[in-house]
Formats: sequence, structure tokens, C-alpha cells
Amino acid sequence: MSDHEAPEADMLPGLRAAVDDARAKAAATRRRRAASWEPAETDPVARVLVDIALAHLDRPFDYAVPRAMADTAVPGARVKVRFAGQDVDGFVVERTSQTDHTGTLQPLRRVVSPEPVLAPEVAELSRTLAHRYAGARSDVLRLAVPPRHATAEKAASVAAPPPVAPTGPSRWSGVEHADAFLRRLAAGESPRAAWSAAPADDWPAMLAEVVATAYAAGQGALVCVPDARDVARVAAALDAQLGQGHHVCLTADVGPSARYREFLAVSRGARRVIVGTRAAAFAPVHDLGLVVVWDDGDDLHAEPRAPYPHTRDVLLTRAAQQSTAVLLAGVARTPEVQQLVASGWVHELSVPRAELRRRVRVEAVPGEDRSIGTRVPRAAYDALRAGLESGPVLVQTPRAGYAASLACDTCRAPARCTACTGPLTIPGPAAPPQCRWCGRVESAWTCPTCRGRGLRAPVRGEARTAEELGRMFPGTTVRSSSGERVLDHVGGTHDIVVATVGAEPVAEEGFAAVLLLDTWLTLTRDDLRAGEEALRRWLNAAALVRPGGHVVAVGDPAHPALQALVRWDPAGFARRESEERAAAHLPPAARIATVTGELGALDDVLHLLDLPDGAEVLGPVPLEHDPGEHRVVLRVPRSRGTALSEALGDLQRLRSARKLEAVRIQVDPLSL
Repeated sequence: MSDHEAPEADMLPGLRAAVDDARAKAAATRRRRAASWEPAETDPVARVLVDIALAHLDRPFDYAVPRAMADTAVPGARVKVRFAGQDVDGFVVERTSQTDHTGTLQPLRRVVSPEPVLAPEVAELSRTLAHRYAGARSDVLRLAVPPRHATAEKAASVAAPPPVAPTGPSRWSGVEHADAFLRRLAAGESPRAAWSAAPADDWPAMLAEVVATAYAAGQGALVCVPDARDVARVAAALDAQLGQGHHVCLTADVGPSARYREFLAVSRGARRVIVGTRAAAFAPVHDLGLVVVWDDGDDLHAEPRAPYPHTRDVLLTRAAQQSTAVLLAGVARTPEVQQLVASGWVHELSVPRAELRRRVRVEAVPGEDRSIGTRVPRAAYDALRAGLESGPVLVQTPRAGYAASLACDTCRAPARCTACTGPLTIPGPAAPPQCRWCGRVESAWTCPTCRGRGLRAPVRGEARTAEELGRMFPGTTVRSSSGERVLDHVGGTHDIVVATVGAEPVAEEGFAAVLLLDTWLTLTRDDLRAGEEALRRWLNAAALVRPGGHVVAVGDPAHPALQALVRWDPAGFARRESEERAAAHLPPAARIATVTGELGALDDVLHLLDLPDGAEVLGPVPLEHDPGEHRVVLRVPRSRGTALSEALGDLQRLRSARKLEAVRIQVDPLSL
């Protein structure tokens, strides 16, 4: 033995001892795990919804509940399970003593959290919505249950003070049939109504009164609004009506910790009044007795993630499953809500025509020729000048920025970038024209059609509008509200507020006058809902006037949407839209679905899809924004809508099992 081998020989006994010790510890660990994996004595099987968005695997799977997890793997808890050789997340939806599985069940890997965050009614709601929208339950649950935040979960939720019944005069006294609705709500019943708010209505305070009525009857209430600004207004009204500590706000922009903390307050029953955006529609409210959706025509209510549910449909599904009261509220009215009114499923709450005439005066004035004239005709100028004598005035314009598009001053041809053919724009009063797509500056642009060098702005943004109004009314403060500079409130000053759609602030006593500019631009959208959306935008701005205020819309007075605005008749316009769409076999009289993808994938879809009787296939047609993709529209009568959803669900499962090319399926898309 050499010198350098001797130390290694001395180390052999120590190495053998270390190996034996490690083997003994591993054997002891296996014995402990085997003992802990013995099935629980009661309900040893957990049915788990696994977080895998594969349609052919979209069902609960049975797992054995180890004895050590018997008290923590409760229905609604988050767990880790072994699936397809990987550890994946899931929710326990049920504990049972039986299973259909013939082999040996895999045990739960671990309980991530014993907090029951998935309520039984939300689990059932996810199943219904996944079926209706031909999606996966796991996708619905991602929308319904926020990500876990361990620190927030450890904190206790403080219970709300006892509810107090509304006192004092009701703000609903001037609304027809509102007293019967509130009376039934106070009795714990489940009335259903559609309400069109009138000009100068304090709708957040009126919704707070409805919520307080249900809350005092021992029921929970859920209010969904389009955006965070509306959440703040309703929350302030609830504080004024109920006091502090009775409600929570569920929005996506408050941060993960605060969002999960508020969600747990609802899940634990510490709060039963919730106001929030579209994700709040899934909140697990205890003793839910009332669901409210405000302005259901706003596209923010349409979920942009699969399976693309709409807030209105989510709440109506919950109302049907949990037998709750329903209030579909807004200034405007969608054809979908009008269809519910016509069917008698909801009853109408409205302000008498005489009261509407007293509150607001609306007129539509024709604008001068856009190619040569001004955007503000004499009647609109007089309305602004008269309004400034008594308070602030609001000017709504559909475009932000300065000059949103440019055209040749000679031949009116659209001005395009010489490098990428993108549209030219002017970002500010002293900035040169530049391309909206590639950013190239066109300091010496020449029209390729007529060789002209002059440019004009056929579409002007709020910044250019504010500049023009500042020249028209010297000495008057002109304020802008758009983009990242959105005003929430304005005082009683005599200012002009120029705002884009959705960025209109609220005046303390209401605006003395409201001017709606460029109505032609809002109506030129290439969309099924162009007229409906235009009227909704105008009504929401016009409703900000004070009692006796003046509203002027610049546009074609003969257009049906402007006529409905002048008459303040959102229900009549929605009725007309419903009738015209029924004649054309369009929603809501029909049910449609769109399938988007490459041509080869769409060809597979059309060969595999087993459509119900009476179905029509429209397309495929290329998409304007992406010529590489095409879209197919599937249309069936409304009575066959469930069959269409079932057929699309079967298609999703077949495609998932065969691993075919991806397509995007949307049932009842908001825009078409």
C-alpha cells in the first residue's frame, strides 16, 4: 500500500457508517409517510378540480385524503396533487367516502392552505359558465379566486357592525314602481327590475339605498360597476348610507395583498356588501340576496380572458342559481336588458316623462360642413356662453390628443407616412407631423395624389378642442380630462371642461350645460353596436347636468340615435334595436359564436364540429388587424343556444385530446 492510499483506507469505515445512517433515516421517513398516507377515517376521498386548462380533462379527479390532512383538506381548500407526473394546484370541491376509480387512489401531496376560498355556489357557477361559454372550469376559477397571499391570510377579518335600516326620505320617490321594488326587497323577497337613471340622478346614492334595504333585511348585496372611478363613487355613497366598515371594494388595481385581504373578508362572512369591477361578480357573498350591475353596455364588463364571460351574464346566472333579487341599472339600456323587460323576466323602473322634461332640455343641431366649417355652430356656442354664467360646462369629444388624423388640405386624401404608410398625426400645437405607427417625423410631407403640401385635421382631439374653446371664450379657464389626466370632480367654478368618453368628471351641483361634439365620428364605428354605444356615451355625459340643464349635440338631427337622445328615450331605442336585430337574425334574438385562427385550424373545426339544427356558418373571413388569421361566425336561433354551447364544448374536448392547432372560441362576443 502506498502512502497516498493509506488515508483513504482509514476513511472507509466512516463512509460506511455515514451511508448506513442515511439509509436508516430514509427508511424512517418512508415509514412516517406511509403512516401519514393512511386514508382518513371519515370521507377519505377528495374530489379535486385540477388547474389544467385542457378541455378533455376538465372534470374533478378523486384523490385519497391522508389521515394527517383529514382536518385541513376541507371543501374549498387549495391543495397540491400529483397529475401526469407533475405537482399541480387544485381546489377540493367535495369530500366523500366513495369513488368510481377502480385502482389505487393517489394521495394528496399537501394542503397549500386550509382556508376554504372556493365556495360551493361559486364552484357550481364555474361549472355553468364553463358550459355556457365552451371553456374550462380552471379558467373560470382563475377569474373567481384571486392568488393566495400568505400574510393576508394569517390576519383575522373583523366583523362588520350590525346593519341599520334606511331612514329619511327615499331618493326613489320619483321613480315609478320603485316603492314596490324596495318594499319586496325589505321583505326578503327576490324582485327583478331594470332601471334607467334620469338626468341629474345621484345614481350612486340611489344604488346605496337599494343595497341598504337588502342589507337591513339580513341579506348580502353585490354591486358591479365598469371601472375604479365608479367603485369609488359607490363606495362613498355606501359609507354615507351605512357608515364605515360595512362594505369592501374588490378591484384589480389595489395590489395582491389588499385584494386577497378583502376577498377573505367576504369569504369568511365578515363583509356581506361588495362593490367592485367585473371580477367581483364571483365574490362568495354569504346570504346573497341582491345583485346589481351598473351600465352593462360598457365594454369593460366583457372579460378579455378565456372563456370571456360578461358581468351581466355572470350575475344573472348567480341570480337564477341562488334566487336573488336583480337590479339592471344604467342611464342607457342595452337590447339584452330590453329583451328581459319584454319577456317579463324583469320589470321596468322609470321616471315619468313630465319629470324628464323638467330636468333637462336636449337639442340636436346640425354641424356645418366638416370640410369647410367650424365644429361649434352658433346654437352650441350660445348654450356654452349661457351655461358659463351659472356654473361649469362640459364638452365631450370622442378623441384624445391634439390632431388624431391628418388629410391633404387640397384633395382631402388621408395623409400617410412615406416609410410605412401609417396614419400621420400631430401630437401637439408646436410639433411636426409624425407617423402613429413607426414614429417617423414628416417635416416636408407631400401628397402623393395631388402633390399638395398643406395638411388639415378632420379629426381633432381634446387638446386641440380645448385650444379652440380657449380662443372662443377668452378669460375662461379650460380644463382637460383624458388619458392619464382624468379629473374626478370639479367645483362650482365657471370653467369649461373638455373630456373624452369615460373621463367626464362630476360637478358638485351638476354641469350647467353639456356639449357633445363630433357625434358623426362616434357613429362611424364599423360595429354591430355602433348606434347603441354612441347613445350610451352621449346619455352618460348628458346625465351629468344639473336639474334644468341644457344639452346640445352637434350632428345629424335625423339620425335615430340622436332622436332618441333628444327624446331621452333609451328604452325606445333599445326596443327598436332589438326589433331590427331580430329581423336580421342578430343578437340578442340569435346566439352566435366566433372561432378565430389560421385557415387550417378553422378547416379542422368545421369538419369536427357537430352543429345543431338550424345553425349557420358565416365565413371564414380574414381579420383586418391580422390578415394571417381568419374568423368563422356560427349563428343559431336563441332557442338552440344551449345546443351550440354543447357542440362547442365537445369540439374543445376533441381538439384538446387530439392536440390540434389552437383556435379562439368566443360565445356571445360583445363586439362583432
